[in-house]
Amino acid sequence: MIAPRAARVTIVPSRGRTALVAGAGILLVALNLRAAITSLGALLEEVSAGLHLSATAAGAVTTLPALVFAAFGALTPRLARRLSAAQLLVGSMLLLAAGQLIRVVTDSATVFLLSSALALAGIAVANILLPALVKEHFPDRAGLVTGVYTMTLILGSTLAAAVSVPIAHALGGWRAGMGVWGLLALAAALPWLATRRGAAARAAGAEDGEPLRPGRTRLGWAMAVYFGAQSLSGYATMGWLAQMFRDAGFSPATAGLLLAAVPAFGVPVALLMPAIAGRLTNLRGLVLLMSTAMIASYVGLALAPHSGALAWVVLLAFGQSAFPLALAMIGMRARTQRGVVALSAFAQSTGYLIAALGPLVVGVLYELTGGWTLPLGFLLAAAVVQAVAGIAAARPRHLEDEACNRAHIWHELAPRRGSVHP
Repeated sequence: MIAPRAARVTIVPSRGRTALVAGAGILLVALNLRAAITSLGALLEEVSAGLHLSATAAGAVTTLPALVFAAFGALTPRLARRLSAAQLLVGSMLLLAAGQLIRVVTDSATVFLLSSALALAGIAVANILLPALVKEHFPDRAGLVTGVYTMTLILGSTLAAAVSVPIAHALGGWRAGMGVWGLLALAAALPWLATRRGAAARAAGAEDGEPLRPGRTRLGWAMAVYFGAQSLSGYATMGWLAQMFRDAGFSPATAGLLLAAVPAFGVPVALLMPAIAGRLTNLRGLVLLMSTAMIASYVGLALAPHSGALAWVVLLAFGQSAFPLALAMIGMRARTQRGVVALSAFAQSTGYLIAALGPLVVGVLYELTGGWTLPLGFLLAAAVVQAVAGIAAARPRHLEDEACNRAHIWHELAPRRGSVHP
């Protein structure tokens, strides 16, 4: 059997000061991963009025994240073959800062959209790199660190949504309310400037060999569908759950609080889930447990959206902890940093394309039927797909092994078929 070339890549555990700086850097990056999105969501009405955005342009802004994450996430493995992860993170945070700062000084709707895409491109690269950086710097505590940075991501998203409007009111407008998050992105680049030289030295000569292609493996597709299905649920409920509760008879304020309760209840679960996953050999039980909670939540929302609202929110929060589990699984299903980057890029870029369909399909079904039975049926079906893909991804195996087996098969068949290895 042919030895996997990816095995040449070594992961050097960080110690002492380097680990401390890397940990701080990971958390600062995580704090930025959704702030640029939720701050815009909180101030979208003011932005639309200030830049005279049409309804179509405003809709494009809300669908831009998933599309940019998919496009630029797919490019990250190529960049990672030329630059160290620390160098890429410095660049991604500078892109994020530049995009956010440019969009708050322009009066052009076109420039606003392009600079938003620039900022999101920085987030896309960081999304892919964080699981690999956790595996590199904290190989013995990957579950715990993944949980902490996922919790930090959720807190950053919630903080930006909560304080952007008050900042805008206090400092004179939406530009200040959004621009402050560009300064946070600059701060997130600083720890990686300190580790950039050492990381480059460790990476020198380590990334030779053919690139890994998760899209040619069953594991890669299982992870992509699992990540995409759980993200689809997250995007759809983020966009439509408050409207579901308003249609069920709740006031707009109460509906908003119920929506906010989903990430609030999800924070402790997000912290614990990766650590629990790291202690288990087989993750199928966790996958089924979270998928079952999500399915029960959708059934409850369809049958008793008012009387059982809080119970459905708690179940949904637990079910959506599939997100930190998916991030943890990416690190667990590859042996090397290069494998983690490749699997992370494929799973997230493909997954975000799937996720982009969620709010759109739910909205179309709601408009066509005037109710929530069919949209919730669609989300329930997505949860079933998520469970099936998650069970396939949960089986203990590694990307490098599947890629190696596939290469071995092609080498065996090539002389008989008169072909070459693809």
